[in-house]
Amino acid sequence: MSESNSNYHKPVMLKECIEGLDIRPEGVYVDLTFGGGGHSRAILEKLNGGHLYAFDQDQDAKANAEKINNSSFTFIEGNFRYLKRYLKMYGVKAVDGVLGDLGISSHQIDDAKRGFSTRFDAELDMRMDQSATKTARQVVNEYSEEDLHRILGMYGEVRNARTLARAIVAARINAEIRTIEDLKRILNKYVKRGKENRYYAQVFQAIRIEVNEELKALEEVLEQSSELLATEGRLVIMSYHSLEDRLVKNYIMKGKVSGDVEKDFYGNVIKPLEAVTRKPVTASEDELKENNRARSAKLRIAKKL
Repeated sequence: MSESNSNYHKPVMLKECIEGLDIRPEGVYVDLTFGGGGHSRAILEKLNGGHLYAFDQDQDAKANAEKINNSSFTFIEGNFRYLKRYLKMYGVKAVDGVLGDLGISSHQIDDAKRGFSTRFDAELDMRMDQSATKTARQVVNEYSEEDLHRILGMYGEVRNARTLARAIVAARINAEIRTIEDLKRILNKYVKRGKENRYYAQVFQAIRIEVNEELKALEEVLEQSSELLATEGRLVIMSYHSLEDRLVKNYIMKGKVSGDVEKDFYGNVIKPLEAVTRKPVTASEDELKENNRARSAKLRIAKKL
């Protein structure tokens, strides 16, 4: 449990994230995804009289947070979807900035027993919160063919989602699909040669999103963040796949994650935020050379109207 934060990924677009927050030394800020603490430490360096509340549901992240000895820092062990509820416990009614670095950390991927990576064999787990009850093993073995088809298609954008869902249901009749290798044996029958890794990644992404309810949690935290932000407060969200980025973009541009638009009597779009960057910020060429994880990152910055 006491992995050092060197096991975590180097923070992606750290400079751009901190600049996006436009930090005031006496302000109140939230890091939704503490992880190895890289973003949190950079925020704390800019505070003088302000406070940072950092969230993470991962036990190893908690161990990293315990190494920060700073009266301006509070670590909250919990899912960021309960942002307002936790901050209310600390008497916080408004904040000046919210930062979220979404997706899975390379630390979680590299820990074989967590079941996130196709590189290792392990139990099908994929829980970001290890005290949660729903696991990948449960999704694969208990979900109906219809539900498997839905999550593979929606969350993994798997082309032959219906065929694969049917194959999973057929395979589990004979024996429980318990491990990563069990699942990969089924996948290998339906993937083009040379495209295995991409196909595995799509399927595992779909299952992981379902296990952790990632898109629902993101939807909830976007709405809560906009309610908590003070006027001119900043929302800075970094995502790593199109499903997340679409939700963030829709919420910033249109006020609803669905992309639907609500207008007032005068025809103005009702939305709580205004985009600071019209297009998502992407990593520099120099960063891409050093950090492969930055390749798919899209950073969106908005401020409270």
